[in-house]
Amino acid sequence: MNMDKILEIIRELVPGTDVAADTLLIEDEIIDSFDLVALVGELSDAFDVQIGVESVTPENFETPSAIASLIERLREG
Repeated sequence: MNMDKILEIIRELVPGTDVAADTLLIEDEIIDSFDLVALVGELSDAFDVQIGVESVTPENFETPSAIASLIERLREG
């Protein structure tokens, strides 16, 4: 999994944000609901996965590491 790519997408989405693999994205209010929608689209394009509504949960988007795990699960089918 390309954690660097996930972090890059988040930094482009929310400029000036210092994020690491364990940064709490929702709890620390780094991303809001509008950012989340954009993030889902960017991740879908970058990793060629389909992120369905059922996968857009706080647990799956809590941290960049959680996002990486979600993408891995989706890629495995």
